[in-house]
Amino acid sequence: MTDTTTRRSAIFVFVTVVLDSVGIGIIIPVMPDLMQELSGLSVGQAALWGGYLTFTYAAMQFLFSPTVGNLSDRYGRRPVLLISLVTLGVDYIVMALAQDLWLLFIGRAVAGIAGATYSTATAYIADVTPKEKRAGAFGLVGAGFGVGFVLGPVIGGLMGELGTRAPFYAAAAVAFANFLYGWFVLPESLAPENRRPFRWARANPFGAVLQISKLQAVAWFVAVSFLYSLSHWVYPAVWSYYTKEAFAWSNAEIGVSLAAVGVGFAIVQGGLIHIFLKRLGAVRTAYLGFVFNMAGMAGIAMATQGWMIYALMPIIALGDIVKPALTGLMSNAVGDDAQGELQGVLASSQGLTTILSPVMMTQVFGAFTAAETTLPYFPGAPFLLAAAVMVVAMVPFAIGLSRAKAA
Repeated sequence: MTDTTTRRSAIFVFVTVVLDSVGIGIIIPVMPDLMQELSGLSVGQAALWGGYLTFTYAAMQFLFSPTVGNLSDRYGRRPVLLISLVTLGVDYIVMALAQDLWLLFIGRAVAGIAGATYSTATAYIADVTPKEKRAGAFGLVGAGFGVGFVLGPVIGGLMGELGTRAPFYAAAAVAFANFLYGWFVLPESLAPENRRPFRWARANPFGAVLQISKLQAVAWFVAVSFLYSLSHWVYPAVWSYYTKEAFAWSNAEIGVSLAAVGVGFAIVQGGLIHIFLKRLGAVRTAYLGFVFNMAGMAGIAMATQGWMIYALMPIIALGDIVKPALTGLMSNAVGDDAQGELQGVLASSQGLTTILSPVMMTQVFGAFTAAETTLPYFPGAPFLLAAAVMVVAMVPFAIGLSRAKAA
């Protein structure tokens, strides 16, 4: 693969990850109106159905990420990515035309399955990148997610001014455009000799975890990834509730702050991660990232003024150096024929935290802010819990490193 082809392929993968991330957030601004439009319910009741809709998307990501990853190990990355993009495009159009609530649920379920291409995109990066540069390259994938995290709600909000269905048409257009770009410029990255038969026994989240667990160091690192994601989901789970409760922020202030966080993540993963990896290596970079995360989360929990949140944002963003460093360590520990499976396990693990963490964090927030409670008033409690989980994550990380050295 020439340097030009590799660069074009990297751009395609970046856009694909951005699109997956945009797909999560693009419907957020219009969802209350759309749910009311389809159900005829009050805002409060519609919010409950909106929660079920989010659960449906996350559950499909959890169940099907290993399947998509294993399919890419068998048939190659290119066809899986291209088929997923077409499916997403068609699905967004179906959701835009939906006149019944059940059709919207089917649409989000299909979007969750087709959007499980994060694992394949990461595996593609692993295919075309030397082992010593993989951790830095994975930062590109993380940067794409950060950009999408910013763009999704912004696009959804702006397009929503044209109607509740407009954001879905916009997402469909981007999906089809990226498909055409990939069709003409994206080469296959997985060599025929590195492909392997597809087996359902290992193409589900439980079977895939069982296979990965045979590599003891990697299994410990997967546990770290799970705990890291469980902790990190505190931001989308309770950020808006916390800032409203603690600082009386408006919807606009919340949106601006989330965009600022997303920009910070994109800068760190798209550029600064390379500096950390070059000077410190993957292991020390990960340890430093844990420290940044603990400091940022504890700082938010203890903040007494809104400006303190913005002062903490650089620390919050720097905490994101953990993920590419950890992913690089895991990718280097498995064979070239198992990259899709590994990334599928990681995506499935993160999908599970997408289900668990919002429930856990919002319950803690509610318990410490309820009018009738024996607990002290402490709206920052979820962030302190997240910091504690990050401390716990360092234990399996240390064990995984010792097992990797012993192997």
